[in-house]
Amino acid sequence: MTNSNAEKLSVLIITLNEEKHLKTLLSDLDFADEIVIIDSFSNDRTEIIAKSFPKVKFIQNKFENFSVQRNFAISQAKNDWILFLDADEVLTPELKQEIIETLQNNKTYSAYFFERIFMFESSVLKYSGNQTDKIFRLFDKKSARYDEKRLVHEKLIVDGKIGSLKNKLIHHSYSSYHDYKEKIIFYGKFKAQEKFIKKVKPSFILKLLHPSYNFLYNYFIRLGFLDGKKGIFICYLNAYCIVIRYRELKKLWKQDQDLISKT
Repeated sequence: MTNSNAEKLSVLIITLNEEKHLKTLLSDLDFADEIVIIDSFSNDRTEIIAKSFPKVKFIQNKFENFSVQRNFAISQAKNDWILFLDADEVLTPELKQEIIETLQNNKTYSAYFFERIFMFESSVLKYSGNQTDKIFRLFDKKSARYDEKRLVHEKLIVDGKIGSLKNKLIHHSYSSYHDYKEKIIFYGKFKAQEKFIKKVKPSFILKLLHPSYNFLYNYFIRLGFLDGKKGIFICYLNAYCIVIRYRELKKLWKQDQDLISKT
């Protein structure tokens, strides 16, 4: 930080096999006071790349779920102000400058929302349900913590006033159809576990109607059709995530019943 009155900043990143994105992101974090990477035992070059940057503290920790991993990362940060990024996110120069100025001048807010621009391969995905996306990325850890009841699609609980940054974060979430489908299956299984813990039982009607509603809502109401073929892909895969959720939830309840019958 160039301003001595600025809040010191810890950038946190959780990783698993992120060699494709990590170097680009780390190269743009020169303004951070420290960078903490919590890695779920990657088997690619993630560790080598991370350790080539002097500000990086690289820690491997067994992955339980997203909220637990994020809270663990927060516990490893030495500074109160946190910038939490995904390895496939990119800061624009304007957003980077806005973060620096926010840390220099903040007197009011405990956390800040970021809006995101979603990329499908090399082009912007403008619609398909993503156009109103906003997420907490910058916050004071004294006033914020991730809700550990949420295993996926984490929710930051903030005790204090909330602001928003004007510039958008670029998110390369949809690198390819295959990669996003793998991610969707992973998310769907965690969502099923979350529902099972809450004692939610699978419903045939919801299993039948919920995915269809999700696709139609995102494709027509949220204007996915304006994204062309990519809009079809994304709306379909988001609906498929719900199919996976109900399929896995049914398996979990069957396993539970089998255990009860054996006792």
